[in-house]
Amino acid sequence: MKKSIILTAVSLVGLAFASCDDFLNDNRYPLSQQTNNPAYWDNEANVAKQCEDLYRNFTGYGDSGYGLFYFQTLTDNQGSGVGGAFTNWSFTNIPTSSSLWRASYEVIRHCNEIIIKTGTSKLADKVKAKYIGIARMNRAMQYYELVRGFGDVPYVNQVLDTNSPELMGARTDRDVVMDSVYADLDYATKNIGSGSKSTWSSDMAYAMMSKICLYEGTYCKYRTVEENYKAADLQRANRYLNYVVAAGDVLMGKGYSLNSDYRSNYNSVSLEGNPEMIYYKAYKEATLTHQTIRYTVASTVIAGVSKDAFDDFLFKDGKPKALTSLSTDDAGVVKQGVIDGKSGMGQVLSITNVLATRDDRLSAIVDTVVCYGSSETGMTYSRAGSSQLSSSTGYLVRKFDNTSIPVNFRTGNNYTCAPVFWLSVIYCDYAEAKAELGTLSDADLNNTINKLYKRAGLPTQTVASLSTMNDPANDMNVSSLLWEVRRCRRCETLLDDDLRYWDLQRWHQLDKLDTQKNPDIRLGANLKNAVKPWNYMSGDYMMAIPNNERVFSKREYLYPIPSQQITLNPALTQNANWAN
Repeated sequence: MKKSIILTAVSLVGLAFASCDDFLNDNRYPLSQQTNNPAYWDNEANVAKQCEDLYRNFTGYGDSGYGLFYFQTLTDNQGSGVGGAFTNWSFTNIPTSSSLWRASYEVIRHCNEIIIKTGTSKLADKVKAKYIGIARMNRAMQYYELVRGFGDVPYVNQVLDTNSPELMGARTDRDVVMDSVYADLDYATKNIGSGSKSTWSSDMAYAMMSKICLYEGTYCKYRTVEENYKAADLQRANRYLNYVVAAGDVLMGKGYSLNSDYRSNYNSVSLEGNPEMIYYKAYKEATLTHQTIRYTVASTVIAGVSKDAFDDFLFKDGKPKALTSLSTDDAGVVKQGVIDGKSGMGQVLSITNVLATRDDRLSAIVDTVVCYGSSETGMTYSRAGSSQLSSSTGYLVRKFDNTSIPVNFRTGNNYTCAPVFWLSVIYCDYAEAKAELGTLSDADLNNTINKLYKRAGLPTQTVASLSTMNDPANDMNVSSLLWEVRRCRRCETLLDDDLRYWDLQRWHQLDKLDTQKNPDIRLGANLKNAVKPWNYMSGDYMMAIPNNERVFSKREYLYPIPSQQITLNPALTQNANWAN
């Protein structure tokens, strides 16, 4: 049974930014004399414009720069940071300020303004509900991102002024905030209505509900007092996991279907006709562009896929590396001349045969050629029209590249569109929620994971076959069934958005990012047959950024509260593991 939270009953708490002036008159959403005029909000076009400004909060591939796909390298999916630099924890010390804290509350303030002023306007009730739903959906996303980062945070559903006592209030219990997030999403699903795949819609709200409720359900199931400051709550976890199932049931009954080509979800100049898309960020040449392709085909050393991630992909017999009957030899073979249909490549280390035995998603994500340095290694390689390429792990990222786009746009302003909410992730959410609830059936698998397997060239599985797979690599202390569902999610969404880090956080598995405990996350390709080895090797395998270590401690599960916020408002207090 769905439980609604009456937002006005939630205790209002305050915020303190760099100054009260910054908070009350932020630059992103300035309050002009015009918007303070009640008549302004009686015009639907004006309200629509206020909501249109919220689109910028869906990062996708970024706005004229870099976004969340590929560039979120604090995971076990990539062997190092962008440009070959080492990626450490998000915070190694308590920061003075935080862009996440500030930016989120700026958006929340704008959403509150839309909700309150549209609610008192003369617009028709149905029209009011649509725009209030859009604002509440956006407010939900901001509070979700704050809570997963900081835990307890101030909750505000009003537009405060300098005399508001709530400015100096305390942090609100994160469970209370997340219940308000669900209430916002529930309202949004019922009131936004239909839209295109690049505009607001109730389907977008359902997809956001699936993502956020999966986070909340699993986080509450696996959290601990020592690291998350609250004990696990199975009843709460199951409630939120059932919300995931309910949202998935709606979306899977809407006529969406998997796109036949996995990679075209990520490198297409238009996604409007893609049957898998629920909401995507549209880019257009000379209007809104990004740099994702440019970076991954430039001469800068890219953050390559890790051996740990590479090894997680199943073999064509549906078995993991430790159990397959197929060859597990992952060493590249030196070739010269025409390589995989590309002429003039010179001498390269090809892994075409290695990829042929694996899940098809792997060959859509990494190139058929290993590239790990300059001409000094004897291995040079470039895609048509691009610079000589180099990867920190040898495994090159090809997932986002579109060679049909003119060279000047591939190496300049890219205009391929970015998925934000799409069906394959809903399938992963749904299967995981059901597996956590203990209700996953063969029919559920056929409606979700098996469809992803089929597209990936893998055999169909049953609950029984996954439950008895028993991969020796399972190091998460979960059932074989849940391990395989999580594996599919990792392979399906590799390099996508910032999903992997938050998956590990909600599963209570952030220690998997400790490079000392898990050395394979910094290893790369097998160079046994290479003409010349890389400078840093571990046996036959490349080692990315060998002189740095990322060591896990319990404080990593939540970010520290910025010190400036506590100075301005001592009622906020610091997260305990950062205060000690």
